[in-house]
Amino acid sequence: METAATILVGLVALIHVYILVLEMFLWRTERVRATFGTTAEFAAESATLAANQGLYNGFLAAGLIYGLVTGDAEFQIFFLCCVVVAGIYGAATASRRILFVQAMPAVLALVPVVLAS
Repeated sequence: METAATILVGLVALIHVYILVLEMFLWRTERVRATFGTTAEFAAESATLAANQGLYNGFLAAGLIYGLVTGDAEFQIFFLCCVVVAGIYGAATASRRILFVQAMPAVLALVPVVLAS
């Protein structure tokens, strides 16, 4: 169970590093605009806001990575819960897809972390 928890928490952290890269560095690219369904004009106007969101995703990833490195299950649980809340809020306010991309992986990781601790 502990190995599954570690792998799943690591995957959630990687998802958030990937989101950080998309939102902070690649926001204006055609591929990312297609992924998020935005126009070049919107991407240019919202680049600072997207970078801010990316930074928050980076903090989520950093917390999860810290929890993995230290083996601190409580830290992992806290940051996984933060991801779930962010995913639910994002699904309610921006896109339902966020529920499956962000919240669901965190819930799937949360179960073995809780069971292993």
